[in-house]
Amino acid sequence: MHYLLAAGIGLVSGLASGLFGVGGGIVMVPAMTLLLSPPIRDIKQAVGTSLLVIIPTALVGAGKHWTQGNVEWRTALALFPMALVGGYLGAWLTTRIPADDLKRLFGGFLMLVSLKLLLGR
Repeated sequence: MHYLLAAGIGLVSGLASGLFGVGGGIVMVPAMTLLLSPPIRDIKQAVGTSLLVIIPTALVGAGKHWTQGNVEWRTALALFPMALVGGYLGAWLTTRIPADDLKRLFGGFLMLVSLKLLLGR
């Protein structure tokens, strides 16, 4: 059953990644935390697992979008260096923030982004 749930989570997160440019954090982390515990211990392990899985997912999705002319290279190259720094710092911060607090921060972040997308321009 665990593998079927994991496969379903992978499919949904891959679809979300290709459609919206999201998937790891928005889909995989909550789904793994809610549906795959155990073996997923906490949000920190779900985050680390989703980051590993999203690498090939992002490459495949980005490749397809590139062939469709949907990649703006100058912006991507400008984002890339600090995104790497931010990814490292974010992972480091998980060593300083308790899992329960991280879960609450993540939930609040999702709520703010959702409200902005639903109500903003």
